[in-house]
Amino acid sequence: MTTLNEKQLKELRHMLKVEKEELKHHFELEGDADQKEMITDSIGELSAYDNHPADLGTETFERGRDMAVDDSLQNRLDEVNEALARMKEGTYGQCKVCGQPIGYERLQALPAALTCIEDASNMELNEERPVEEQVMTPPPAGAGANRQKNPGRFDNADAWKEVESYGSSGDTADTSPDIEPEEGLKPR
Repeated sequence: MTTLNEKQLKELRHMLKVEKEELKHHFELEGDADQKEMITDSIGELSAYDNHPADLGTETFERGRDMAVDDSLQNRLDEVNEALARMKEGTYGQCKVCGQPIGYERLQALPAALTCIEDASNMELNEERPVEEQVMTPPPAGAGANRQKNPGRFDNADAWKEVESYGSSGDTADTSPDIEPEEGLKPR
């Protein structure tokens, strides 16, 4: 069902194999040893006990970032391997959603593409959204609308009107009105 000719398939297979070798080379250079060793070993400390927890913050961040990059590259390697397997099966270049041929230009840009451009744009909107959005309720109608309509309209005079009802330091209340003021002091 694919509309790709042999020359195009050969070019795309070559692109996938080159990408696969680059990804494998990354993992060969990286190795797994640095992620399996203790964090104290990787920074050259005997113990983290006598260090402030923030001292390990940078190392922890770097290790987490490296793990995220490796996960992303491993996912990409899996996609490339799946694309090569589809080539062997004869299903490469077919959209997994609608079954229509994927455009050659799209495959040149993304050789491991699983979907045509139309289905990919629909899927990206749904798949990339956080799961929490499925159970979240929308804000009440008009929430924040006044702030957007009248930005900066709440000035100092408005602020004083709002807080004036609470009184000020000059409005201290007399707690015992029966006591006479001391000599030399004026009553309020």
